[in-house]
Amino acid sequence: MPFWVYMLRCADGAYYTGHTDDLQRRLGMHEQGEISGYTSARRPLQHVFSQMCNTREEAIGAELQIKGWSRAKKEALIRGDWGALSALASRRRKR
Repeated sequence: MPFWVYMLRCADGAYYTGHTDDLQRRLGMHEQGEISGYTSARRPLQHVFSQMCNTREEAIGAELQIKGWSRAKKEALIRGDWGALSALASRRRKR
């Protein structure tokens, strides 16, 4: 069974990152406000990124990694701008 890591853009411009084993169901639950917490008060939501993972552990690892990224790095991922993503990662390592 595949798992997913996904990112949503909230109505206030914030990003939410999560993981699931049923992407369409989870996106619907977020949009309907069925998941209490961060996204329920920030609707409407826009699904901006998702990536399939082979295991739940891989999806959780990707979720935690993305959650630690800067806004600029998240937006480079959303755009699929691998050059910018690499440059932003390099800048962080140089600090």
